[in-house]
Amino acid sequence: MTDDRTPTAPPTASPTGTRPPTTGPAASAGRPAPLSATPPPARWRPTAPPRHPTDQRRPDLLAGRITRGGDGPCYGLVTDDGREYALHGTGMGTFATGTTVLVTVGPADPAATCGPGTPVGIVRISVVH
Repeated sequence: MTDDRTPTAPPTASPTGTRPPTTGPAASAGRPAPLSATPPPARWRPTAPPRHPTDQRRPDLLAGRITRGGDGPCYGLVTDDGREYALHGTGMGTFATGTTVLVTVGPADPAATCGPGTPVGIVRISVVH
């Protein structure tokens, strides 16, 4: 007795593991038909560099190397673009010269004089590994 509900192989499979050709002119050449007959739009090329930075950067976040280290409260920092900062923050820890850090900064304490660079206060500082 035979069961008419026995599944058969799907039509997309063939003994060689390839799909049967689709219809159309490309199928007769052994290739699938193109997805669209319309060519993609031309790529837009800018005529000049952007006037404003395209990456959004937090103004209160600095990354760089400690140039004047120690146990604080004053530290020196130079960022990759060469900007120098005079950091001030009590109880922030000990940082060796050359350590790469990420610093969240706030307004500078007007009473603090921490050497050359733009004065800023430290909100949080962490070593980058």
